[in-house]
Amino acid sequence: MAAASAARDPGAKTRITVLGATGSIGQSLADLIQRNPDSYEVVALVANRNAAGLADMAKALKTGSALLAEETCYPELKERLAGSGIATGAGEAAVLEAVTQDTDIVVGAIVGSAGLKPTMAAIRPGRRIALANKECLVCAGDLFMAKIRATEAELLPVDSEHNAIFQVFETDKADMVEKVILTASGGPFRSVSKADMAGVTPQQALKHPNWDMGARITIDSATMMNKGFEVIEASHLFPVAHDQLGVLVHPQSTVHGLVQYKDGSLLAQLGSPDMRTPIAHCLAFPRRMNVPVKRLDLAELGTLTFEAPDLDRFPALRLALEAMRAGGMAPAVLNAADEVAVDAFLKGRIGFMDIPAAIEEVLDAMGAGGKLTDAAGVEDVLAIDAEARQKTGEWIRTR
Repeated sequence: MAAASAARDPGAKTRITVLGATGSIGQSLADLIQRNPDSYEVVALVANRNAAGLADMAKALKTGSALLAEETCYPELKERLAGSGIATGAGEAAVLEAVTQDTDIVVGAIVGSAGLKPTMAAIRPGRRIALANKECLVCAGDLFMAKIRATEAELLPVDSEHNAIFQVFETDKADMVEKVILTASGGPFRSVSKADMAGVTPQQALKHPNWDMGARITIDSATMMNKGFEVIEASHLFPVAHDQLGVLVHPQSTVHGLVQYKDGSLLAQLGSPDMRTPIAHCLAFPRRMNVPVKRLDLAELGTLTFEAPDLDRFPALRLALEAMRAGGMAPAVLNAADEVAVDAFLKGRIGFMDIPAAIEEVLDAMGAGGKLTDAAGVEDVLAIDAEARQKTGEWIRTR
């Protein structure tokens, strides 16, 4: 996947910087750090606008600095951390400066395209990047991986499916890999007809059967767009061709990823649906650490089932696979259009099946306009992201 970082002194604390500290990944990470205070030192915590949550976490973890991306929320953060000895700051420049501080691991968990610049800036020689931000690979995968290779930084995937594959992907035998398979729960509408899905409400779509996640990713799971994003990410993370990537619907969310080898072996990683397991794997790699998650009891579980995804009922997955094959900035447009469409659905402005309809319309329009060529830099990605958002908003206003 990437060159390993330099060996660390096993007796020294591992220094960590967290981008997206107050989200679900950051909270799970904080739980692990608090359980292992002698092993980790938090250099900096970065959040978007949650001043109260960031201040509480910074105090609990005894972090060196706490920063907000949103400058208007800075007065509250400064007041809450007054006299604590914790340095504070806000704004893009402060966030980018934070990732230049000496640290061993940067956890990239900022949600959305806002995470692109700081996570890219965090890539430096000898560092480990524990990546949970999808946009870095979905929107700028070629640029991101080129910088990883150029700096020989170490990239480890936090997402449960990619982390599972990483655990069973024998990199030194990549030529013997036949297929990489990501599993999907199928979401709350796995068995619902396409006609009935047209009337789905946001409240119904936000009830994921297995995982506790943020609003957008929960809706993306319901449309299966999230699995499409994960396939695009996997195409950058692992040395396989597009036609070697597949998806299986697995409602129990017990098998998180599989690798099929040419000798007939099928290796799988299993575990309870708890994000602390893949996060811990990234923190401790190549060792492992004790994590208080529910142990998997296969006898109690009894049955594991699998089925092929239905691309007719879940066109979002089809669109993601097409965008991956198209390459260039098609995945960036896909992501931007999805974010705007999901937000409109959550606000009751469009229907559930309008989400993929909006995305397809924008992809077709921007493709016809020659807008999906390769990006020369991050600014190109951000520009096409903004244009795709605008066009999606225009489509929604016509509904």
